[in-house]
Amino acid sequence: MSDPDQAFLDALESTTLPAAEFTHRAHVRAGFLYLRRNDFPGACVAMKRAIQGFAASLGKPTLYHETLTVAYLALIAERLADEPAGIGFDAFLERYPELLSMEYFRRYYPAGELDAPEARATFVLPRPRLP
Repeated sequence: MSDPDQAFLDALESTTLPAAEFTHRAHVRAGFLYLRRNDFPGACVAMKRAIQGFAASLGKPTLYHETLTVAYLALIAERLADEPAGIGFDAFLERYPELLSMEYFRRYYPAGELDAPEARATFVLPRPRLP
């Protein structure tokens, strides 16, 4: 992991990252980096701790969303499995720009489904769409 990547994770984990910098792209970057450092369960735990701590530092302890986090980590992990170990985040995003689109994510979770309190608190599997 390069120094800017470590600095980014350090700032996130220490809650010194400016709130405006924790965009959707930054969430995907954190997931990518945690998956590079950990197996999938470990990445899920690290990501959850980082986001919950960051959200609490902002006075928004309910900001964390379990289903969004785990589902995005799964999508990132699936793509990382086909990539060389040394691929950087920017090159990864060039290959998989759909990860930055919530519309892409909607193919797995229809609008409104993620608004349920259960989806925020625990991982909800996507449901197949019926024809």
